[in-house]
Amino acid sequence: MSAVWNYFKVNEDDKTKADCKLCSAKLSRGGSKGSAFNTSNLIKHLKSQHDNEYKEFTQAPKPTQLTLQQTLARREKMSRDNPRAVKITQAIIEYIALSDQPLSEVENVGFLHLLHVLEPRYDVPSRRYMTDTELPKLHDSVKKHIHSLLQTSSAFSFTTDIWTSSVSPVSLISLTSQWIDESFTPQRAILHVKQLRGLHTSQAIVHVFEEMLQTWGIPKTSVHVVLRDNAKNMIKAMNDAGLPSLPCVAHTLQLAVHEGLLAQRSTADAIAVGRKIVGHFKHSALAYSRLEDIQGQLNQPIKRLQQDVQTCWNSTYYMLQSLIEQKRVLGVYVSEHELPVSPLTNGLLSVAILAPFEELTKKVSSYDALASDVIPAVTVLVRLLNRETDEDHGVKTMKATLLAAVKKRFSDVETNPLYFISTILDPRYKDRFFSNNTAPEAKLHLKQELQMMSRAEAEGSRAEAAEPPAKLFLKAQASTSSSLDTVFEEIAKEQPQAAQPLAAGAAIELDTYLGEAPSPREDSPLKYWGVNKIRFPTLAKMAHKYLSAPCSSVESERLFSSVSHIIDENRNRLTADNAEKLLFLKKKPATHFF
Repeated sequence: MSAVWNYFKVNEDDKTKADCKLCSAKLSRGGSKGSAFNTSNLIKHLKSQHDNEYKEFTQAPKPTQLTLQQTLARREKMSRDNPRAVKITQAIIEYIALSDQPLSEVENVGFLHLLHVLEPRYDVPSRRYMTDTELPKLHDSVKKHIHSLLQTSSAFSFTTDIWTSSVSPVSLISLTSQWIDESFTPQRAILHVKQLRGLHTSQAIVHVFEEMLQTWGIPKTSVHVVLRDNAKNMIKAMNDAGLPSLPCVAHTLQLAVHEGLLAQRSTADAIAVGRKIVGHFKHSALAYSRLEDIQGQLNQPIKRLQQDVQTCWNSTYYMLQSLIEQKRVLGVYVSEHELPVSPLTNGLLSVAILAPFEELTKKVSSYDALASDVIPAVTVLVRLLNRETDEDHGVKTMKATLLAAVKKRFSDVETNPLYFISTILDPRYKDRFFSNNTAPEAKLHLKQELQMMSRAEAEGSRAEAAEPPAKLFLKAQASTSSSLDTVFEEIAKEQPQAAQPLAAGAAIELDTYLGEAPSPREDSPLKYWGVNKIRFPTLAKMAHKYLSAPCSSVESERLFSSVSHIIDENRNRLTADNAEKLLFLKKKPATHFF
């Protein structure tokens, strides 16, 4: 565009005219058709009427006229090794990996049109090229970056899970890792997703698991703990492999709830009735529209009833909770229309009892939950269930049954070093959440670990401090006014048990550390150790290892919860090898790519 248009604009009413921005004069553009338009009249007007602006116009640099060869070159397709083409191709495979797109996206008509508009010269590679060349290249690049991150620690915690596709004959096993770097910053990565062929026996799991560790060059001595589910084949596999492991706390809580409450006849009947009510509205658009009309008439927010998933107890809790919220609405509905069953009444007493379990499940499933959270969580839950309140009428038996199930499922947490050492090393808890008969033993065990570590360091040995316990980490959840939080604060403020005399040396650190008040629950235990590693150097080394462990396997479960976006009915021919690569790349932060 000519620089003269800096001083003119096209007339809005008559496109054959141009208005001078300086004096508002209306000038002809040289003709009545677009092909005849020119700027001669505009330049003449600028020269005769606006001398200063004309000099400015004539001194402005003139655009270079492209040669015919240059013009044709701009229309030619870029070669595949053209720097800009390489950059676009790389961006496409990163887009596919990060946003769950199929590899066939490069054949999508809308996607091709978008690329043509953005860069007409770019020749979109074929699906085969993206699959065979670009995907492995990106996988290797990110893998190399993760390898460099793994060099920042010598102790790692892992989660694992097994998933089987419903649309393709593929079973996959995951390996995610969590560790703490030299600056006490938590690191996480999906290391591997590998096909698990044949029967899921413990021997098959051991074989695949050891292959995954060898791929990443991680010796078994660097494995602090593996978080897995409660399946017998998985438990046996970890034992046979000689790897310390812990059950997923969220899964164990679910088993306790099922055993202690959901298996009871009265509760099971209430849940069955609830499912029938929700199913009635879910399968009838007319029924739902009537329900919404009643909600509007009662000035209540328009809400849909929640359907539960039988394998997730907390979804059943949410279903029953939604029915309680809509109790008045359902009462009006029944008076005007029919329901397949009568609305719930006293069967919903169990919902209030389950509230602490639901809150605890969310907390232990959070991104920053650690193994050190387990003992305090169980202690608080047991105290809540033991406590009698005015609201216990009609639910005392339910509470007692739940309490028995919790004690059964978590009977060994205070005697497992993977739990109790990490709890003591968590500055938010220390030794305040143990029962009277286990705290002294836990501290004595930790003292022995410290002495072993000090002795090993004095001898110049790099031996491990002890059997690796589980670790919890990061910031605690924000405080609320819930009953769980109230009991947490109550226990934290109780006087600690009298400390036994400790030997000199590294054990003095433990004595000093435990003598100080616990940190607020909102604080991050890793930030504490990052600041206090100079004061307590030996304890900090142990915390570096023990506070790396999560308390659940939700990282692997979340990975597989999104695998259906990668292996679905439209992509059921995706090979296991390519599915592994896409899953490996899926949860990586964007910084691992760019």
